[in-house]
Amino acid sequence: MTAADATLTRSGTRKGSVRDPFSSPWRRRLPLLPALLFTIVVTQLPFLVSIYYSFTNLKDRTQSLIPEPTKFVGFDNYRAIFNDPFFRQAMWTSVKMTVFAVGLSLFFGTLFAVLLDRRFHGQGLVRTLLITPFLLMPVVAALIWKQQMFSSLFGILNRVLQFLGLNSVAFISDHPLASIVTVLVWQWTPFMMLIMLAGLQSQPSDILEAAAVDGATPFGIFRQLTLPHLRRYLELGALLGSIYIVQAFDAIDVMTGGGPGSTNVPYFVYQESLGGGFRYGSASAYAIVVVIFAIIIATFALRVLSGLLKDEDRV
Repeated sequence: MTAADATLTRSGTRKGSVRDPFSSPWRRRLPLLPALLFTIVVTQLPFLVSIYYSFTNLKDRTQSLIPEPTKFVGFDNYRAIFNDPFFRQAMWTSVKMTVFAVGLSLFFGTLFAVLLDRRFHGQGLVRTLLITPFLLMPVVAALIWKQQMFSSLFGILNRVLQFLGLNSVAFISDHPLASIVTVLVWQWTPFMMLIMLAGLQSQPSDILEAAAVDGATPFGIFRQLTLPHLRRYLELGALLGSIYIVQAFDAIDVMTGGGPGSTNVPYFVYQESLGGGFRYGSASAYAIVVVIFAIIIATFALRVLSGLLKDEDRV
């Protein structure tokens, strides 16, 4: 075998020859191309159109007595965002709704995970029942709480208050934010519970047994060993929960219809556009700002998830 043949055998092609476009790397990526193009068309093109609309005064002309021509307004829509008191109120409502819902979901999720992280009779049934709320559609969950729990006429909570000799409470109208947070906590606690349960079951049992032999109390073991071990899982649950809960829409639409004190940013954008405002230009600017904040939160979530996976690899 000559030197040229040996070179051809090792590299597969002669030096200077044209590389086959369908060689190994391209052959693996080519089947993904249709899915990639479909994703770009479905997601990125509408996003680019929304960016264009955010620089215009686009409105639904059929809803106006005096139609105005669409024109380029530059950054006027973005400047108006920070001068709009209703948008600031919606931002503050989104923050409160997300913080309370995520915090309470993490607390109850961790509590249920600790209770389930031990063997007892009927453990599988209890775990299934606790996971069930997360499997319901958000609209169904909101309807259940609105009609069966919060109703001032035949709601279970008001029946209990009347049995105790107390007056009925119009939960949704008097406490709209608390009512929505209750539904979100009820639905997202199982999600947090699963994350915390995975963290508890990944904890080395020999360390816990050694601490118990040394005389540590169960609360001391949880505070000094289990809780630091769950830190990554708590961060992951908080960030993933924030990404989804900040986009809450169904519960608000079904329960309050965007009434005072319950309108978050996604519902505000809906009201600005399809909900009656028909101001698509300013609504697009609001939506772009929301997307930017969501990308920031998602970036932190991916970093935490990456760190968690690296720690698992080291173990």
